[in-house]
Amino acid sequence: MAEDIPFDRSFDAPPKTVVQVSPLIRRVVAGNASPFTFTGTCSYIVGRGTVAIIDPGPEDAGQTAALLAAVGGETVSHIVITHTHRDHSPGAVALKAATGALVVGCGPHIAARDANATEARRLDASADMAYAPDRVLADGETLDFNGLSLQAVATPGHTMNHLAFAFAAENALFSGDHVMGWSTTIVAPPDGAMGPYMASLDKLRTRNDAIYWPGHGGPVSEPQRFVRAIASHRRARETAILQRLKAGDRLIAQIVPRLYDGLDPRLHGAAALSVFAHLEDMVQRGIASSDGPAALDSVYEAA
Repeated sequence: MAEDIPFDRSFDAPPKTVVQVSPLIRRVVAGNASPFTFTGTCSYIVGRGTVAIIDPGPEDAGQTAALLAAVGGETVSHIVITHTHRDHSPGAVALKAATGALVVGCGPHIAARDANATEARRLDASADMAYAPDRVLADGETLDFNGLSLQAVATPGHTMNHLAFAFAAENALFSGDHVMGWSTTIVAPPDGAMGPYMASLDKLRTRNDAIYWPGHGGPVSEPQRFVRAIASHRRARETAILQRLKAGDRLIAQIVPRLYDGLDPRLHGAAALSVFAHLEDMVQRGIASSDGPAALDSVYEAA
């Protein structure tokens, strides 16, 4: 169902190497490649002389050293965090210790709702619960440094604290994991929720950013077209799930193999959580029903 999305998986950036990607933006990719992170987390250095670093990545001494080498002779005033998954925010601790920069951006990790034991274990595996920002930016709030600015754009869904950052100097948006050019975004309860994710896509469609710089992979060069395709894909996925319910499937374990034929086995758990996110939203909207509070092991029906 994702074939209609113009993905670009040609990204080939060497890890832990600084690359100038625009007049005011440098990128360093962490070497944490996986089925979930593509070639690794993209850290961005914004500005010259006095700079901000967006998403320093995982707890990785090599990535921290690469970022520090990239800004040798410059001042890091701020470390900016889009969201609190462990591939994005933990590197802020070592980078702050080395530079004295303020950690700003999203608030501490929050869940969309209370988690059951199975979901909580998944959340613990991915969430940076130790993240403690010096300053939390609200939607629309601006961070100013060295004559430049980054404006927070609240985009909950992938996580409920997710922020994108608009960079007016280049009409660009640092989109974090909300929109990426190489793959659809994982929306996995309890820290993610499909309703807010879709609303955040609608919000971005009203903007006129010329380019997105995402948390993984290369830039999205036609962002409005791309966001429309992502939203259409999600609506089609919901329709397919509803069709499976009408055909008699009642469990997520029954639905996943029918919707994700040929999927990498390492991603089956993520696929189940994505279907769960859709079903949870569908129950809330009255399109589907469950035999109790929506959960991974609930029994679902079409309403």
